[in-house]
Amino acid sequence: MQTQPEIERHFTSHAVPTGTPSKDANRLRILHVISYMGRGGAEMGILKLIAGLGEGFEHRICTTRGLDADFVRSSFSEEKMYFAGSSDLKLQFPLFRLARIMRRYRPHIVHTRNWGAIEAVAAAKLAGVPVVIHSEHGYEIDMFAGLPVRRRLFRRAAYAMADAVFAVTRELRDFHACQAWIRPERIGVIYNGVDTQRFAPRRETRTVVRKELGLPEESFVVGAVGRLVAIKDHQTLLKAAALLSASGIDVRVLLVGSGPERERLHGRATDALEGRVCFAGDSSRVPEMLNAMDVFVLPSLGEGMSNTLLEAMACGLPVLATNVGGNPEIIENDVSGCLFTPGDAEWLASKLKLLARDPALIHQLGTAARNRAIESFSLSRMLETYRSFYLDLTARRGIAAVRTETAHVRN
Repeated sequence: MQTQPEIERHFTSHAVPTGTPSKDANRLRILHVISYMGRGGAEMGILKLIAGLGEGFEHRICTTRGLDADFVRSSFSEEKMYFAGSSDLKLQFPLFRLARIMRRYRPHIVHTRNWGAIEAVAAAKLAGVPVVIHSEHGYEIDMFAGLPVRRRLFRRAAYAMADAVFAVTRELRDFHACQAWIRPERIGVIYNGVDTQRFAPRRETRTVVRKELGLPEESFVVGAVGRLVAIKDHQTLLKAAALLSASGIDVRVLLVGSGPERERLHGRATDALEGRVCFAGDSSRVPEMLNAMDVFVLPSLGEGMSNTLLEAMACGLPVLATNVGGNPEIIENDVSGCLFTPGDAEWLASKLKLLARDPALIHQLGTAARNRAIESFSLSRMLETYRSFYLDLTARRGIAAVRTETAHVRN
């Protein structure tokens, strides 16, 4: 097995000869910069853009902190990856290495995401990149008490250097505008989108997937999809499930994802929910996993805009989510889902009990959730927004590109 440093050297060495721009001068070259490339929301968003923007764009991805090599090989291309930093160092500032990568690739646009890649804004200016964009996609648990002054100052400076800054929700925009001491109007909002054909209700998969996972057909299955990290607060979901089980409901919990909280969650499941929790790990079959559930729960302490919440809604699931971050912008409370206070396991257990005993309410909320996803958060709408955004910014710099049609996405 390769160590992380060996993986980093492999990707760094392979990025140089293949990272030169294509011969098609009419394509807009975009370098997406992110701290880590793995199975996360912002990373999956990049892959959606790359797959959906069409033939008029050429893409590369650069990371500052590392990557999941297996994930990159299965979902992107190692020949189109750059690696600009070290996963071993807590404190680093790969400004000049980023600038060298940019000078070699010569992107028309550098699009950086979140704090972990924000130094790439300055690197892009140093390298003379025509258009520099920065976007904010979510929260880390240490952000709730406010950002350190040095982060606030650096963000303010980076926002000023960028040609455009946006967030994926209005709430996240307002938070970062406040932290950077700027007016919210200076930060745009572009919502995430979901492929409502790939993520759709498919009753025929329910029985098959439940059998694969060892979940009884008649059990009430409550699930969540996402990294098993503290900010997602899966503990509250397990507490609610334990209360539900104690009330006589045959409940099962399906957790899809991996992360550092797995052992702690497994310990709680063993104590209070023996044999009732399925840890499915990371999966490339998320639509099938969602269709095995009766209800989707997002108990996070903080959220930007949850892709898994949109995916669950598109699959026609009732969604129960904490009233934080962008969740209230996605869910119409008591119409297309229900919102609750973070950590309130008693409320969650009570609502789940109501749903377990009322299949008609499950159908009503699930249908409204899918309609909401189709009408307001389709992938085709998101792609067209990004496409126009990129083309308009480069046009202002006098960069002409072939305005090819966006790749066909059915929603």
